[in-house]
Amino acid sequence: MNTTQLHQQILRKKSFLCVGLDSELKKIPAHLKSEKNPIFAFNKAIVDATAPYSVAYKPNLAFYEAEGVEGWLQLEKTVAYIREKYPEIFIIADAKRGDIGNTSKLYAEAFFKSMNLDAVTLSPYMGRDTVQPFLEYEDKWAVLLALTSNSSSADFEQLQLSNGKKLYEQVLETSKTWGNIDNTMYVVGATKAEMLREIRQMIPDHFLLVHGVGEQGGSLDEVAKYGLNSRCGLLVNSSRGVIFADSSENFAKVAGEKAQELQQQMAKYL
Repeated sequence: MNTTQLHQQILRKKSFLCVGLDSELKKIPAHLKSEKNPIFAFNKAIVDATAPYSVAYKPNLAFYEAEGVEGWLQLEKTVAYIREKYPEIFIIADAKRGDIGNTSKLYAEAFFKSMNLDAVTLSPYMGRDTVQPFLEYEDKWAVLLALTSNSSSADFEQLQLSNGKKLYEQVLETSKTWGNIDNTMYVVGATKAEMLREIRQMIPDHFLLVHGVGEQGGSLDEVAKYGLNSRCGLLVNSSRGVIFADSSENFAKVAGEKAQELQQQMAKYL
């Protein structure tokens, strides 16, 4: 999926919502835990309820890897289900990989060929050769960590360099030459929304994957104010605020309502 196709879906649904499938087994509703594939059963219900309002899903791989082989199988079933029933939806593996070239080549093969995902989050801090293998796949995306929402991001990302730039700014300046607007996007935390204005000046045309809206305190209004560009250019992620909004047998219905609320807020900016 390229930028034009992603933008078309955003306009069609009047939404730039990405739902994070952070499907932690101990948090899913109790009545699902007797299922053969409880995480998949949970994800399937969430996807069916939220797909009308979402343009992307972002499974965080930690919640699947923690369950071993069974977790991976349920992740694969989830991706296959979305591909079959909602083929227009963009799927991001929130994996935060970042390793030397030959290892990255195999990571890219795993996510893009074996699992048929659209994008994967990556740490760019080992340099271009950690990202390049992901950029060699047509219509696939590298999503690079730029300015994250965790409180200790200041430990490194906001360090002042000798050239006067902050480290995350240097990451943006350097890495934007590696790919293009059809295969590279950047992670920016919603809790750093005031910094989006400067980030937009540095990368005016790239998509930004923005997390931290809702449970982490980020403001959708501020993200839209500072982050939108002429082709939207935003995917705003909400995870716990949607998928764990309710723990009863009505969990999927409530998740759909929460997704619709966010979509309606987003529609006014589009």
